[in-house]
Amino acid sequence: MSGLVEEGRAKVNLTLRVVGRRDDGYHDLESVVAFADCADKLVLTPGPELTLKMVGPLATACGEVSDNLVLKAARLLGEVVPELKAGAFVLDKVLPVAAGIGGGSADAAAALRLLARLNDLSLDDERLQEVALEVGADVPVCLASRACDMTGVGETLRPLYPPQMPAVMVNPRVPVATKDVFAALGLRNGELLIGATDVMMEESSWPEQGGSIDDWIAALAGGANDLEAPALRVEPLIGEVLSALNDAKGVRLARMSGSGGTCFAIFSNANEAQNAARKIQREHPDWWVHAGTLS
Repeated sequence: MSGLVEEGRAKVNLTLRVVGRRDDGYHDLESVVAFADCADKLVLTPGPELTLKMVGPLATACGEVSDNLVLKAARLLGEVVPELKAGAFVLDKVLPVAAGIGGGSADAAAALRLLARLNDLSLDDERLQEVALEVGADVPVCLASRACDMTGVGETLRPLYPPQMPAVMVNPRVPVATKDVFAALGLRNGELLIGATDVMMEESSWPEQGGSIDDWIAALAGGANDLEAPALRVEPLIGEVLSALNDAKGVRLARMSGSGGTCFAIFSNANEAQNAARKIQREHPDWWVHAGTLS
């Protein structure tokens, strides 16, 4: 059998509300998540030994191979699926690391999809879902790799249907540790940031299938990313990224994704997005810049 291929698409938090911090230390969130048209590529060649090889422009930024979430996901699935078939993974890494776009989570989710294909498992298999959440809070949403409203610690997903939205994503190539951002947020165990009823009220406020870009921008404008302010305290360079996006001609909405430092901006059309990306890349040649779509 030749190698099986899956993409780990970048996840973008269009909104992110922190409901509070649970007694066990985990944070309950409510986030509208979309996916970009940029992705890592993961290849699995079936074989007797579980291995991972890193290639691509950002392979060296991933740290120790033994700590990679691709291997963690495969090992955990092997613990709950008897005689799991696996093999040699090759990860072509193009997405920034520790960037708030779920790159490692997307890679782990791609590994689970590949293993599901190889072992004839449904993506709805409870074991797959449980392993995804155990690997990380963003892995379940990346497993589906489609727009949704994500709540809890990442385990509850409600499908959403945004159109393809022209966008620019920018990362200043400075890693931002999620734990540092949550520490800067400063919630104590058991402390609520917003009322749970506030989240419930918003659950039905997102446009229905067929909604236009204008509909979505209007809805998203009423949201926020609660981690943006603490992330700016951790890494002030994020403010420069947001300023560059907000200054772009034709920008409709600019915001940070996840815990940073990647930020995104939505435009009305692809030409405006491409022009903005070229200008930002010209002025900041060391930054990672991608022009494409979110959906």
